[in-house]
Amino acid sequence: MSGQAESGAPGKRDRMETGEKEARKRYETWLQSPVFDQDTKRELEMLKGDAAEITDRFYRELEFGTGGLRGLLGAGSNRMNRYTVRKATQGLANYIRKEHREAKGVAIAYDSRRLSPELAEEAALCLAANGIRAYVFESLRPTPELSFALRELGCTAGIVVTASHNPPEYNGYKVYWEDGAQITFPRDSEIIREVSEITDYGQARTMSLEEAREQGLYQVIGREIDDRYIEEIRKLSIHPEIIREQGKDLKIVYTPLHGTGNLPVRRILKELGFQKVWVVPEQEKPDGGFPTVSYPNPEDKKAFVLALQLAGEVDADLVLATDPDADRLGIYGKNTQTGEYEPFTGNMSGMIILEYLLSQKKRLGRLPADGAVVTTIVSGKMSREITRAYGADLIETLTGFKYIGEQIRLFEENGEHEFLFGYEESYGCLTGTHARDKDAVSAVAMLCEAAAYYRHEGITLCQQMDRLYEKYGYYREDLCTVAMKGIEGAAKIRELMETIRKDPPERIGPWRVQSFRDYETGKVMDRAAGEIRDTGLLRSNVLYFELEDMGWCCVRPSGTEPKVKFYMGVRGESREDAQEKLECLTREVRRIAGE
Repeated sequence: MSGQAESGAPGKRDRMETGEKEARKRYETWLQSPVFDQDTKRELEMLKGDAAEITDRFYRELEFGTGGLRGLLGAGSNRMNRYTVRKATQGLANYIRKEHREAKGVAIAYDSRRLSPELAEEAALCLAANGIRAYVFESLRPTPELSFALRELGCTAGIVVTASHNPPEYNGYKVYWEDGAQITFPRDSEIIREVSEITDYGQARTMSLEEAREQGLYQVIGREIDDRYIEEIRKLSIHPEIIREQGKDLKIVYTPLHGTGNLPVRRILKELGFQKVWVVPEQEKPDGGFPTVSYPNPEDKKAFVLALQLAGEVDADLVLATDPDADRLGIYGKNTQTGEYEPFTGNMSGMIILEYLLSQKKRLGRLPADGAVVTTIVSGKMSREITRAYGADLIETLTGFKYIGEQIRLFEENGEHEFLFGYEESYGCLTGTHARDKDAVSAVAMLCEAAAYYRHEGITLCQQMDRLYEKYGYYREDLCTVAMKGIEGAAKIRELMETIRKDPPERIGPWRVQSFRDYETGKVMDRAAGEIRDTGLLRSNVLYFELEDMGWCCVRPSGTEPKVKFYMGVRGESREDAQEKLECLTREVRRIAGE
């Protein structure tokens, strides 16, 4: 492929200079406008001699993307703060009123991050000032419970203040619609348009908390929703009798990583009948500073250090971690042959649950003829073999669990499928339809039930994973992430994507590219068949390469961070063969990424 544009190119310099000028202009406006409070102005005054920081904070408006906001906390138009949240909420309120849906209200939840309660209250008071009732959780709750709550309460929309698994300096704001899923096309574009039309932060309305309560526009929710949420998860159990048998012996170590999972995860495990559960004491309490981990992400092995120490002390069978908003689950299982704890990727834990669900539903005669499993194009491909083995349909969507949630709604509307399971490679899955987003609380319940079942059968989860490899093939996946921060990074991301798009490789390493999908143009170039066809999915800035020998690679900019992500996967004839292929593919992908 052709090389990237040189960093000193005149076009890039011009764009950067223009961006710096616009940033300085926005900075001065924030200092002078009466809309912004004195604490905000004092923070900005301290930056007067730091041109780079001013540019980074003000070179753009924090983008309200297809899922909402995410960014660094702080003063500035490109930061998460009360003003950017209020502006986003005003745009949402304008959309709700145009749709004449204000009577149903909006449910709001938040996690343990810095300023999450305050930003949730800002959103609620903006809605109230627009005559829209806000149902606000009394304290922090998991994101999937918000998805459940808004449907349970019959709300028009929902808001979660969270930055998921990002580092502690971040926060975010996600928007859900009445079906319980994050907003998708065309509604996301319509809401984005409303937000973009607010050009003055003074246009965003607010009112006092006291006034909102007096008018019945601010209502607190809590335990009653918790009880209903947990009850729906309990209903998902397939073999409660196995849990009663094995629950007294299966040893589980769990860490909520200072987030929202502590109470609901411990409660569901207790109510299902798991009696030997240890919670990592240093990580039990909510703390937005995440003092024991630099990156509160269950995908990161470093997040498990304390949990694995405790697991060794109590001889645990399973080690579990949920991210701060408890929608992702990471696990380690004990290999009884080696005595070591082995990590499971999101694809692996997803396949453990999928095989358990389908095999046991079939065994009990409860597997529907029209059952469907939904995943994303960047997730592992073993599910193709598993669903084929049990006669279920597999549907692939664009990256993002909101598209999986959207499929549940479509199934209900058209009656063509019954939803069985949804999963994505980034450690998120959903059993049941109580929520329409990935749910680590229900994932814990189902994974621990699977562990109890296989323990009853005389094997561990590690041994069950080996059985899946032997039965379906040795599938392995990897992710290469390239960070490109700031105004210059945004331009580099665009250039990298366009370079690959305009000159796609015919080979990646030793493998020929059999087909090339450009989801932005909506076209698939099938080189093996010599034809061009439609992708069948929405337009998105995503490039996908299908390789010989069942390999694949996908490139997309992150929707929430200044990064480009390169996903890849292979299928081998043995564990060693798969590892060799994956290492080769990873090297080639890193070369394409310019690393």
